[in-house]
Amino acid sequence: MRHSLVSSILVYLFFVQAPSAAVAQVHPSQLIVIAHRGDHTEAPENTLKAFEDAIATGVDYVEVDVRASRDGELVVMHDATVNRMTQASGNVKDYSWLELQQLFVVDKEHPGWGKHRIPSLAEVLDVCKGKIGIYLDFKEGDIAKSWQLILARKMEGHVVVYINQAEQLAGWRSQSPVPPLMVSLPDSVKNALTYGNFQRVANAQIIDGSYRDYTPELVRAINQQGQSVWVDVQEKGEDAALWTRVHALGVQGMQTDHPRELVRWRNRK
Repeated sequence: MRHSLVSSILVYLFFVQAPSAAVAQVHPSQLIVIAHRGDHTEAPENTLKAFEDAIATGVDYVEVDVRASRDGELVVMHDATVNRMTQASGNVKDYSWLELQQLFVVDKEHPGWGKHRIPSLAEVLDVCKGKIGIYLDFKEGDIAKSWQLILARKMEGHVVVYINQAEQLAGWRSQSPVPPLMVSLPDSVKNALTYGNFQRVANAQIIDGSYRDYTPELVRAINQQGQSVWVDVQEKGEDAALWTRVHALGVQGMQTDHPRELVRWRNRK
């Protein structure tokens, strides 16, 4: 979540607090590994192949970016436009679902990975059900429809929802049961005192953000309030040395661009 959104999100949180069942343990038996946009080390990001490959690596969650087509179909695409990942151009929301199905997704730096369809959220859920958790990065779309797709597959105990926009909070908190929600720290939160003030308003189950935002003291303060910390480690040069440093902070989860290697590193700990 962008820090520029935090102030407006706090306003919404203040007015729409509601209890939610936690899906992530504060003290899991091992580090939780999240594959950022699936495993896109051998397949284009956010494709069914990337999610299938992530499942094969043994990670705990896949991050799934959700948007809506012009006619309301929930589709999986990180960017607001199709420019970077397809042969076409324009906003995802300006294409119908039928039109999006005519496009193909490619990794332009690795054309040998082939051409893939833009998947719908329903297709991704079907691939992941019973095999892996969903870290739903909800960009835009119909919240109730998204949650109904999850409920219909009895996956509500295996999904966490990442809040991107303040306006989403009331919609997600109005669902039944309320899904576990994830928010980022504002820049102003640096210690236990400022975190306590933030959490009394935020009432989230999982706190995320760049690993650079955290200290061991801050992670302990968050855990003592009953929340988990899942951090982003995906960056150029991400490696075992970085994972070791981040793990020493005491975090419960890491989101990575190298899921296979991070799982192997974790399993050696």
